[in-house]
Amino acid sequence: MSLLRFPISIRRRTAQALSQLKRFHTSNHVRNANSTKPRLLPEQTTSSTTASWNPFIVPAAVLGGIGGLVLLFHYNDERRAIPKGQGGKLERRNVEGPRIGGPFSLIDTEGRRVTEKDFLGKWVIFIFGYSSSPDVGPAELQKLTKAVQTLESKYNIKVLPVFVTIDPQRDTTSQLNAYLKEFDERIIGLTGPVHAIRSMAQEYRVYFKRVEEEDGDYLVESSHKMYLLNPRMEVTKCLGIEYNAEELADEILKEVNKS
Repeated sequence: MSLLRFPISIRRRTAQALSQLKRFHTSNHVRNANSTKPRLLPEQTTSSTTASWNPFIVPAAVLGGIGGLVLLFHYNDERRAIPKGQGGKLERRNVEGPRIGGPFSLIDTEGRRVTEKDFLGKWVIFIFGYSSSPDVGPAELQKLTKAVQTLESKYNIKVLPVFVTIDPQRDTTSQLNAYLKEFDERIIGLTGPVHAIRSMAQEYRVYFKRVEEEDGDYLVESSHKMYLLNPRMEVTKCLGIEYNAEELADEILKEVNKS
């Protein structure tokens, strides 16, 4: 008898459980229908999903930009590449430095007006200094004089030395004439107004500065440069105090032979 009642009791309990579950879902549906508050679960799910993809979106954009730049550089490199054996077809451009030299108008030791046109057709070497220079100035003039004499005696090359003062207040025409004769009578001395001297110094990139002394006198600092000019009055060589007389003559000879 117990074996026959056991299935019946199981079916009764199952029916009771299903009835209670149906009533639970019915009451829960009524509460949700009467509620005025929106359900936030779908929105929360969407935002969390979007946030979970954000770490991957930015790196992907960066990688895409980098990839585009790499392709662009590779394309430009291919355009600039020179095929093997065709490098000799490229033309070389001469890179010129700052222009040195220019027109001037000064006065020589005889009081005559002198411009750059008066030296056309001659090899000329300009030296800038002043007659009151205590040491470097006289030494440079002696070196230049010896070099000019060597070129003329050994190679029959005539180079005209021209001394341009950077102290026109004291270096008058008579002062320059007396000073330069102590070295070589071939040296032409040039002086003039202060603005004319400064203008020529700027054209030839010559630095000089007046330095006052305690006793009221002054010295003039200078770059002590010599400039060799060809017969077209074009600067071909800048020569400094590092050359001795023999080296100076050799450098001038090289420039003359080039032309």
